[in-house]
Amino acid sequence: MVNTNLFLNLFRSKPGTEYKAGQTIIEAGTVGQSMFVVIEGAAEVQVAGKRIDVVGPGSIFGEMALIDDTPRSATVIAETDCRLVEVDRRRFEFMVSETPYFALAVMRVMADRLRKANIKGAGASEPVPTVA
Repeated sequence: MVNTNLFLNLFRSKPGTEYKAGQTIIEAGTVGQSMFVVIEGAAEVQVAGKRIDVVGPGSIFGEMALIDDTPRSATVIAETDCRLVEVDRRRFEFMVSETPYFALAVMRVMADRLRKANIKGAGASEPVPTVA
């Protein structure tokens, strides 16, 4: 289980961007230059049009694009009206280098998603992709 309080505590007071329910936040196949922290609301993560997760306050998404420079693997759509803080590459790299707990929290999110994907994909003929 990932503790989401760290991301909320670090970014709650930062100016965020409001997204309306149904609005696309990121689209699979596009090049990502930032990750997002959910401050309020919920967002649905889709891979190949299938819902694979819903992320809420304190959750992050889009971090993989900052780590491996490949196009986004998922589309994320605001499930409810939500407020997100966008974390660009410069801030992300600073946080990783200066705040070890931030780096560990991001790794825990990724490990948790990989573990869930492995469980869902057990017995499937094709591997289940992980989140953006």
